[in-house]
Amino acid sequence: MSSSPNISFVLHDVARLLRKRFEQRSRTSGLTRAQWQVLAYLCLHEGIHQNRLADLIEIMPITLARLLDKMEARGFIERRPNPTDRRAWLLYLTPQAHPLLEIMRSNGQKTRDEAFTGLSSDAQQHLLQTLSLIKSNLLAACTQPAVDREKVHG
Repeated sequence: MSSSPNISFVLHDVARLLRKRFEQRSRTSGLTRAQWQVLAYLCLHEGIHQNRLADLIEIMPITLARLLDKMEARGFIERRPNPTDRRAWLLYLTPQAHPLLEIMRSNGQKTRDEAFTGLSSDAQQHLLQTLSLIKSNLLAACTQPAVDREKVHG
């Protein structure tokens, strides 16, 4: 048995610590991590259907609805009727949310700069390419049923 750390645990810890550090920087905004996540996804997908956003963020639609209620009350997002489905709402950022996006981008960059201290830009690029390949492999694997190869071939 190897004494080296398991890559899955290290990746999990790195992701957790990146979120923690971002949250430390962003505390003064009064937004939760989940609300920051909504802003980040809406910035990329304005006009998205509420249920589709819940799928992207991987939270239950009712949980997202509560988050959106709070964000709408604070004036950061707006729900507009879907012209093709009267029961559905499409989500948009308000002009009041745009300064928050700048704070989010700045805090994200500062967090990444801290995380990548000591890594050359080539090493950072290689890491990103490697992680992107791992992500792609796992996305493809998740479309297939999980099979225990030892039992199949054993």
